Amino acid sequence: MAKQQSFGDKNKNKKQQQGVNVKVIKAMKTTKGTVKYNERFVKLDTVDKVTEIK
Repeated sequence: MAKQQSFGDKNKNKKQQQGVNVKVIKAMKTTKGTVKYNERFVKLDTVDKVTEIK
């Protein structure tokens, strides 16, 4: 049987995501005195809003 839908057709049906994904890394000092890094991804509308992340 022939394929009904190609990969290109599947991508046409998906909505394009607006915005930018940014990786935020925060350094935190533990009670022992060592440094622990917390990483997370944040979705922003534009790259200009990077300075507003807390």
